[in-house]
Amino acid sequence: MSDFISRNKPDWEELHSLLSRARRSSSSLTSEEIHRIDVLYRRTAVHLAQVSTRTRDRQLISYLNDLTAAAHSFIYVPPRQSIFSGVGRYIFAGFASSIARTWRYHLVATCILVGGGLLAYVVTANDVIAAYALLPPGETRTPGSSREQLMAVLRYGREQRGGDKFFFASFLFSHNLKVGLLAMGVGILAGIPTILLMFYNGMILGAFAGVHHNAGIYTEFWAWILPHGVTEIGAIVLCGGVGLMLGDAVVRPGLLSRTESLRQAGSEATRICVGVALMLIFAAIIESYLRQSHLSDSSRLIFAGVTAAFWLVYIAHGFLRERFETSAQQTD
Repeated sequence: MSDFISRNKPDWEELHSLLSRARRSSSSLTSEEIHRIDVLYRRTAVHLAQVSTRTRDRQLISYLNDLTAAAHSFIYVPPRQSIFSGVGRYIFAGFASSIARTWRYHLVATCILVGGGLLAYVVTANDVIAAYALLPPGETRTPGSSREQLMAVLRYGREQRGGDKFFFASFLFSHNLKVGLLAMGVGILAGIPTILLMFYNGMILGAFAGVHHNAGIYTEFWAWILPHGVTEIGAIVLCGGVGLMLGDAVVRPGLLSRTESLRQAGSEATRICVGVALMLIFAAIIESYLRQSHLSDSSRLIFAGVTAAFWLVYIAHGFLRERFETSAQQTD
């Protein structure tokens, strides 16, 4: 046995040294060294089997057992990743990829929202009574409001202090998140309530646009709504898309049971929901601080344009990643 130990001990010590470096930083190992760990692991596993049947030296058996266990963990167990790296990967790619995988539902939700907005805009421009019916109860911005009254509302809050704006941002996030979660959650009822909610939200936006346009307020209205609206409306559209996806899982489960179909759709919905929450936080901050600021209309519209470009590039990045991963899987 002493000859066996002296002959194989250099391999064990080499494996121990490589694993020690790997514990400190696996990125410090070259590809050749990683391959060497695999070779030495298999060799040491054979030595462990031989020692277990030839000797009662518990210390040696324990040493080789620990060594092979450590090597096995390095080779086969995925490395632990920090929560920060996981969050970073989700923000950089995971959220966009989820949107890309479910883009058809979000496109339908967008069409429903835009359709409701266009209908309400046309109705508001031609029927004052219908305009009153479309606007939320208690709304002060009505077809009977003067240009001065509407402008006063658009410019309200610019003198608020930082604490008041922070409170307002918290309120906006809470309210918008409830609307978004509602649009998602009711999707399990065959998606019908989600369709109605998206259409209704579009009608409210269209009615407000019609009221301001009828009063001759164009640039300032869109400079007021677009900086936060690009992100906020985008988040609501994604919520509507998720609701439609859940409804489709219930109505058309395919070969799966409805429970399993809904479970799979719910997994994707959860990933999108987290991203939507981040979008709504961003939108609430913009609405409270940027919208309630003294920035010029042109600056606001430029900010809205930059925000829209960012989201378009971000979502396009998700489509490219999905296409690349699909091509890689087909190649394999």
